[in-house]
Amino acid sequence: MAQAQSTEADWVSRFADEVIAEGERRAPGKAIVVASGLSPSGPIHLGNLREVMTPHLVADEIRRRGHECVHVLSWDDYDRYRKVPAGIDPSWAEHIGKPLTAVPAPPGSPHGSWAEHFKAAMIEALDELGIEYRGISQTEQYTSGAYREQILHAMKHRGDIDAILDQYRTKAKPAKKSQKPLDEAELEAAEGSGAAAEDDGSGSTGYYPYKPYCTVCNKDLTTVTAYDDETTELTYTCACGHGETVLLKEFDHGKLVWKVDWPMRWAHEGVIFEPSGVDHSSPGSSFQVGGQIVGPIFDGVQPIGPMYAFVGISGMAKMSSSKGGVPTPGDALQIMEAPLLRWLYARRRPNQSFKIAFDQEIQRLYDEWDKLNAKVADGTALPADAAAHSRAVRTAAGELPATPRPLPYRTLASVVDITAGHDEQTLRILSDLDPANPVTSLDEARPRLDKAERWINTQVPAESRTIVREEPDTEHLASLDDQARESLRLLLDGLDDHWSLDGLTTLVYGVPKVLAGLEPDAKPTPELKVKQREFFALLYQLLVSRDTGPRLPTLLLAVGADRVRKLLAA
Repeated sequence: MAQAQSTEADWVSRFADEVIAEGERRAPGKAIVVASGLSPSGPIHLGNLREVMTPHLVADEIRRRGHECVHVLSWDDYDRYRKVPAGIDPSWAEHIGKPLTAVPAPPGSPHGSWAEHFKAAMIEALDELGIEYRGISQTEQYTSGAYREQILHAMKHRGDIDAILDQYRTKAKPAKKSQKPLDEAELEAAEGSGAAAEDDGSGSTGYYPYKPYCTVCNKDLTTVTAYDDETTELTYTCACGHGETVLLKEFDHGKLVWKVDWPMRWAHEGVIFEPSGVDHSSPGSSFQVGGQIVGPIFDGVQPIGPMYAFVGISGMAKMSSSKGGVPTPGDALQIMEAPLLRWLYARRRPNQSFKIAFDQEIQRLYDEWDKLNAKVADGTALPADAAAHSRAVRTAAGELPATPRPLPYRTLASVVDITAGHDEQTLRILSDLDPANPVTSLDEARPRLDKAERWINTQVPAESRTIVREEPDTEHLASLDDQARESLRLLLDGLDDHWSLDGLTTLVYGVPKVLAGLEPDAKPTPELKVKQREFFALLYQLLVSRDTGPRLPTLLLAVGADRVRKLLAA
């Protein structure tokens, strides 16, 4: 029974079964196509990553089973530039309405366009995550004439498309979305590219599913006023004052409206699996309408398309205020290893929300990940957990890079916090963690060590950083009662014999037990736990002038035995 439940929990395998069977029905013997679409209209955030990660995990499972599978990633870089984001010079408003590839990159960027700038960061992150895909620029597709036949076909059947769309225009909007964003700052993440809210091609001059970009101002502030099916003559006017008649069979400076463009691509690429966000999945939205258009108009079949839920951020407020937006995969990969980030997406079904930690929660997340690693290693992991782990650490192409000696993230964070990233000091402390099996080079702890250091430097507020006292707090030491003095003496006497992470853990928890007349390994009572907390607070006050701080054994190792003696000698 447990096996059946765990198989049920492995959503990737279930979708892979479904997609392989559908592929055999639709196109036996051909490569299976899964798809994603990303609009480089601004930073591509961690919610958008689900758009790519969901089909990637399914495609990877299909490849592991020996089937050929192509993951098509459409860069929607021929979309219109919709708004100037926070932090960008307001003068960029002059580019609103142009294709994203025709808008200059943000100031200081080495890239040739707005689209290329935001694509570059995502491409780098996808590479680090081990995601294999075939990228398609929609600018290149449209401007090269790759979709010319489909455009002419859609224009010829515009009356049929209009009738399908009309079934949804008159329907009342649902009172509320099926799923609310997790918190206020995620509204930006929920908004998506804006394509879901684009007009569907209807206007006062009739219905036309094609929108030209003006050949003078290069904006889509155009209105098609006439079209001749026989000659393909298309007449449009633009808000800039320009108007012209072109032959659509030769004109490659415009695109299909989104609700027609998406089903056209499903048919063109033969897509069998493509997920969609909530902004594309509500009643009457693009995915539903596309399913009605793809068969009758383009002779295609709608893909299997689960809706995926929001990805929240733990620590979002800090990130939003400092960056003016929602964190990106590149931001997450600064502070966590790629397998951990993959695991967060692999272990949750697409319709389940989850949060990615940028605050202290990252330490707990890493503890959970390390426990899972240990269970997988000794064969005690549940099958679904083992499957999610396998999808996190490797792809069909091979293992992802890993830290050779994965020391606890919270320990590494504490060490680099205390040493301020001083390599020699860091190595001294790490080698003392387990003297029987010492770390001999920082490379053994990388890249996890580097990620922890970046987390400390970029996500931990200055007031929460650990600063060890230079001189003893003589006033505090002088005020101690006999019991407190005795506790410090017991600690200092035991330092040499307990100088390792495990040894110091035993020592700091044992001192209050010995003072109470118990053995160091006695089980603590509620009263004893109070005494332990009082002892810990005393050590923190004398070492770092605060009531709390990094775990004491790590702190003591970091401070060093000589300095501990200097600061605690009462």
